[in-house]
Amino acid sequence: MAAAAAAPSATHSEARQAAQAYLNERLANGHDAKLARPFTVPDINIAPSFSSNISDRKAVAAQIRDACTNSGFFHITGHGVPKEARQAIINAAKRFTKELPRPKKESLHVKNSKYFRGWEPADYTYVNPGDWSAENAAPETKEGFNWGYEAGLDPTGGDGQYRELDGEDVNGNVWPAEADLPGFYDAVKQYYAEVLQLARHLFRLFALSLDLPENYFDAMTTHPGGIARLLYYPPAKDPQPLDPNQKDKEIGLGAHSDYECFTILLCSTASGLEILSPENVWVPAPAVEESFVINVADFLMRWTNGVYRSTVHRVVNRTTNERYSIPFFFSINYDQTVETLPSCITADNPSKYPPVKAGEYILERLKATAKDG
Repeated sequence: MAAAAAAPSATHSEARQAAQAYLNERLANGHDAKLARPFTVPDINIAPSFSSNISDRKAVAAQIRDACTNSGFFHITGHGVPKEARQAIINAAKRFTKELPRPKKESLHVKNSKYFRGWEPADYTYVNPGDWSAENAAPETKEGFNWGYEAGLDPTGGDGQYRELDGEDVNGNVWPAEADLPGFYDAVKQYYAEVLQLARHLFRLFALSLDLPENYFDAMTTHPGGIARLLYYPPAKDPQPLDPNQKDKEIGLGAHSDYECFTILLCSTASGLEILSPENVWVPAPAVEESFVINVADFLMRWTNGVYRSTVHRVVNRTTNERYSIPFFFSINYDQTVETLPSCITADNPSKYPPVKAGEYILERLKATAKDG
């Protein structure tokens, strides 16, 4: 007699069924929705947060709290990441897309990595797993290259305790050979080091925004999860303006929420990113020169018991121009458990989310996006 299949773990259920249910609920409520008031993505100058004066830092944190309880998205300026590093990573994305031959990309295919690192062709994943079974789902047009944290990319050198998504003591990254793309790794390293340190700084502001000690998350980000992607979106074949009453035939990246704590996004062009507002209306993200786009992701929603909402968004290139973007998904140490902050639990508002192990949760979410996941 064959053995019964093992029941899905709590993390598996949360990462797949619960996450999909949240996304489906948001999308289902948007068919007849209308904006009752203008949707805004605030611009926050975080330069004062580098001050030695705690009052300056708390003032920036208060702006972040306001953004996280309203739009869930905000721009940051005054971040200190050099323009040189930002331009170099955009160029690296272009070079990977245009210069690396297809056979070289195939050797780096994410299907060969249990951590989904490497080259990701458009037809291998749907960022919304529900699109695999959806009738007439538009295929995604994006092409990407994915990598994660490794000690050599961390300007602090790390603490030697990094573990991969499944807890293994390995480096799961794969890279093009230096001879195939000279200088590619150096550009990635320069940029990753900058945004990793920026992410750690932002987490201290998030702590202040939640009335926690400023260093509350520090010990959880000593060897953090930090998956980044180089994404390419080809020009639209038939550019169409955003129309909530029309189904798009071309989708760069489908509707989804991010998995980790928050995302730091760099874009080569202004257009493409679209946000599902709290009223469930798709709204194009505005552009702010020299800025990063920041959005709340699932772990921060879980930690805050839904006070900060993970924001659903998508990418649709509605132009005849190519688009590149580099999202950096900042997590905590993958061996850390995420559970609701006690300060966000009350008798009238008990915890909505069970504890989950960070790495296991993210790995399940990634598996769900793959064609054979």
